Amino acid sequence: MSGPARPPEGPAPSRGEDGAQRQEGESVSGPARPPEGRARVPRRWVLAGAAAAAAVAALWLLDLSHPLPARALRPADGGLLVTAADGSPLRAYPGEDGVWRYPVAPEEVSPLYLEALLGYEDRWFYWHPGVNPVAMARAAWQWARAGRIVSGGSTLTMQAARMIDPALRDEPRSIRTKLRQIARAVQLEWHLSKREILALYLNHAPMGGIVEGVEMASRSYLGKPAMALSHAEAALLAALPQAPSRLRPDRAAAAAQAARDKVLDRMAAQGRWSAAVVADARIERVIAQPLAGRWLAPLAAERLRQRAPRDAGSARRLVRSTLDAEWQATVEGMLLDRVDSLPPRVSMAVLVMDNDSLEARVYAGSADFSDQKRAAHVDMVRGVRSPGSTLKPFLYAMALDEGLVHSESLLADAPQTFAGYRPGNFQAAFAGAVSVSEALQRSLNVPAVDLLDRIGPARFASSLRAAGLRLRMPAGAAPNLSLILGGAGTTLEELVGAYRALARGGMAGRVRLTGGEPRIETRLMSEGAAFIVRDILEGGGRPDRPFGAPGRRLAWKTGTSFGFRDAWAVGVTDQWTLGVWIGRPDGTPNPGFFGANAAAPLLHDLVAALPAREPAPRVPPDTVRPEPICWPLGLREQATPSGQCRQRRVAWVLDGAAPPTLPDRGAVAGMLETVWIDPASGLRTAPGCRIAGRAEQAVRWPAALQPWVEAGALGAPSQAHWHPACARHVSTGAARLHLDGLERGAVLRPVPGRDRIEIEVRALGGEGELWWMLDGKAAGRGGAARPFAARFIENGRHTLTVMDESGRYDSVQIVAAGLPTRVLPAAQPPL
Repeated sequence: MSGPARPPEGPAPSRGEDGAQRQEGESVSGPARPPEGRARVPRRWVLAGAAAAAAVAALWLLDLSHPLPARALRPADGGLLVTAADGSPLRAYPGEDGVWRYPVAPEEVSPLYLEALLGYEDRWFYWHPGVNPVAMARAAWQWARAGRIVSGGSTLTMQAARMIDPALRDEPRSIRTKLRQIARAVQLEWHLSKREILALYLNHAPMGGIVEGVEMASRSYLGKPAMALSHAEAALLAALPQAPSRLRPDRAAAAAQAARDKVLDRMAAQGRWSAAVVADARIERVIAQPLAGRWLAPLAAERLRQRAPRDAGSARRLVRSTLDAEWQATVEGMLLDRVDSLPPRVSMAVLVMDNDSLEARVYAGSADFSDQKRAAHVDMVRGVRSPGSTLKPFLYAMALDEGLVHSESLLADAPQTFAGYRPGNFQAAFAGAVSVSEALQRSLNVPAVDLLDRIGPARFASSLRAAGLRLRMPAGAAPNLSLILGGAGTTLEELVGAYRALARGGMAGRVRLTGGEPRIETRLMSEGAAFIVRDILEGGGRPDRPFGAPGRRLAWKTGTSFGFRDAWAVGVTDQWTLGVWIGRPDGTPNPGFFGANAAAPLLHDLVAALPAREPAPRVPPDTVRPEPICWPLGLREQATPSGQCRQRRVAWVLDGAAPPTLPDRGAVAGMLETVWIDPASGLRTAPGCRIAGRAEQAVRWPAALQPWVEAGALGAPSQAHWHPACARHVSTGAARLHLDGLERGAVLRPVPGRDRIEIEVRALGGEGELWWMLDGKAAGRGGAARPFAARFIENGRHTLTVMDESGRYDSVQIVAAGLPTRVLPAAQPPL
């Protein structure tokens, strides 16, 4: 019997649970093996990956729905910080969010501060993902045991998250808030680098009041940039954000010092700083002035703020001025010491400029920035005011350069009229014959107006304008003779820049408030003129004086505007040019306050308070040398004929020129004339006179000085009197008689409350005794040196006449008005 056929040789196939036949070697527990080269992914891995992807997608959606605040992704908004030349703050201006902040990068902060911050706040900052689990667990355990928060467990990232998120910053502490803070910290780590997160903290950390960020805190409390912090200062600022209101060093120095010491102890315990370094740091006392008290030069800072460019690509704005913080504080203290002695609403301004660099070192635009009753917000360094007599040095320098005068040229300080303009002196008196040096040093008005009339007001104003000193005239007005007495406006800043020319060879300069401003210099006068004028203002301008001024040399000039509205004093030393202004910003007069008694003392105190180098030897430039000259001709002594040198003086001569005395306004002839003298009597005669005489060259003084000549103030009279027999031969070329003190056609009015008009007049150029007549009637007589008091008691037209003993005369008609009507007594009937 036969069975089924045997299968071929080889392994017998097997059947699986599904009944399928499989060859030996096939898996019975899984699908067929994939082709060679493809790895199998375990299912749990797939599930884990899917879960991770879902989590990432969820976080991504949460990030999209709850984005980081904009302030975390853009540079910190910085305000404007104005600093002194050394970087110490003068005044800070808040940013758009109302906070004082100056953004910095971590590289711009002292490494000591970064060490203190990370060592005290977050040692694992560079290793954790925004949250430190160990610190959080420790904080939770301490909370559970103590029933209160012992330590927060917050990382630096978590603190930065709270700073940049208003919702977190304003909510009270709770578990919900902490969880949101953790989520923000993780979000920060996702979007930003560790350096960027550290910068967020550095620029947003609360430091008390409206101060945020380590840089502004360092400048505001400590007066230095954060890069220059010491160990103690770094520890103080690291502790301050823990309780900025309670630890403010300007209000709670003891609490701030205790918090600082805690940071120092932590640094020593961690071994980051040595015990010796920490011990030295603990010795430092915590001292910080109030934030508002740190303001210096507030008006200068405001000026710099207004002109500071706004760079849209930069969030931080810092303006470094040229001011010296220490000197600025000293000068502001001096002004505060004086302000109580001033009348109400009176202010002061001071400007100090370095002559070499043109940089302003002190800028005080008002006396007390906190006193609004004195218009403290008005910057009087830039205020346009009448300069009084402070322009006179520039006029005399111009006259020297023009060759009109030398330092001892004869000028007449006597009553004079210039095309209807009749100036007087501040002291209401006249000095007679004065030199250029004396006229400038004593600030006499008539000689200055005389010089300006010869030079030309428009030309003088143009010269000043070209050098940076602009004279502001009323609308439609042209420069006139009143310029030299304060008839136009200028500023303290421009005056200081112009006076600098006296110390730097005639080169005026524009005051610089920042180092980046261009250096602008303009020639205002020659080097020789600058030397002569400075020597006059400094020591009198006499080359033959035996001794120079002891101690620090100061060339200075005062000025007082009409009505005592402005008191000025401007001075020059080898190193500094200083200017002082005192007055009311609204222009109201201050009777009794003038340059000499109000501004000059402050100027001298400023010079004494400021540092100064050893005075350099004063050597005249090659264009200046001393020369003996003679009055009244003004020529060199060797060029003056014998007998014509009435007074000998030593003058500074510029460019070898010794110009003669300026032409006499009050005479037809020159100062030299041929006269005939009777040898027997010494009296003057003439060729047609029966008294014979010999011809001589005679010199005479200017006609305006005749009253002083007759009074013997200038020595012997320059001309002999006429012989009685020859009086009718008075030369027509002789000086004419001139009634001075009244303008023809003038309308005179009495002083309020007076019933008469009284005015003092003189006769210039008269010979011998004078006779005065009012309306044809004799009114008085006297010598030529004596003034005459003319008196008018009735309204109407009057004629005043003067006649000398030679028969020459002069008359002036005037109109009297405003006098009370006089009631004449009734006529009595004849007996």
